[in-house]
Amino acid sequence: MELKELIVSMASLMTVTGYESHDSERLDELIGGFFDESTTDALGNRIFIKRCGRENAPKILVDAHLDEIGMIVTDIKENGFLTVTNVGGVDTRILQASDVVIYGKEKIFGVIGSTPPHLQKPSEAKSLRAIGELLIDTGYPKEELEKIVRIGTPVGFEVKYVDLANGKIAGKGFDDKACAACAAEGIRRAAREDLAGDVYLMLSSREETTAVAGAATGAYAIDPDYAFVFDVNLGTTPDVPKSESVEVGGGVSLTVCPITDRRLTRMTAELAEKRGLKYQISVSGSGTGTNTPSIHLTGAGIPCVDAGLPLKSMHTCAESLDMADAECAAELIAAFITSKEIAEVFKR
Repeated sequence: MELKELIVSMASLMTVTGYESHDSERLDELIGGFFDESTTDALGNRIFIKRCGRENAPKILVDAHLDEIGMIVTDIKENGFLTVTNVGGVDTRILQASDVVIYGKEKIFGVIGSTPPHLQKPSEAKSLRAIGELLIDTGYPKEELEKIVRIGTPVGFEVKYVDLANGKIAGKGFDDKACAACAAEGIRRAAREDLAGDVYLMLSSREETTAVAGAATGAYAIDPDYAFVFDVNLGTTPDVPKSESVEVGGGVSLTVCPITDRRLTRMTAELAEKRGLKYQISVSGSGTGTNTPSIHLTGAGIPCVDAGLPLKSMHTCAESLDMADAECAAELIAAFITSKEIAEVFKR
């Protein structure tokens, strides 16, 4: 399977925060064969392990969160309408007239209603309706809908992807399943005999709502020597300051921040240079907006490099990325987990 197909296939999985296990069998079909074993912990983290075959080998953690933003049903109205609230940081500006999927006893489709401009009051045309005021139209009568959907049912964006020019693709769920796919592919590409240690791919849960729970507990159980934390980063567009974003097509971003390990970050950058892989530096004076803050404080402390895949239109149903960046990411992860130099420095 080509990397683009793997990204789209993994992003298509329904993994709204709290419901990460919904498509677990399909996830196993996609990447389970890349690894020697896998497990699911009490908080829903999926942990896949590729062994190097040596005793007392370093433990190398690669983290990418599995969950995605979405919605959850709060009420069932007359004439087949549902109300919802957000799960994670959904961009409410794009919700009206969006196509959605309701994951009830069976999967059904809906569209979020929008008041025609002819009927809007002047004040309504200049403001956004709160997510709790929006209505999902399913077409079902209430009595029939209640047999399929109940309060608490998860709702996600329609699974739809499009190829853009120059190797770019757009669709839902790339945050952060595109990174998960790149990580799995990078680990697959690394020959077992070349591994610098046992590699743990943690597809962590609950990042979009807490950015603590899944990653912290999973990392505590694994107790790795060092970690590569991989999440999307804000891609530069004409309306976004360059100081707060990274260039799409510029390669993987490496974050320089007080909570990232300076030596591990520098060595990862040097590794990219040696392999001829494009990378760019992202600077943050405090946090990273990723799982790094929780992972690096786990146990006695875990050295982390925080890497990012440039992504436009984050937290929408039309996120876009550059496949050149994705290929670069997969190659960098393969290089990272086979680096004997990094393993020697950070093995406890």
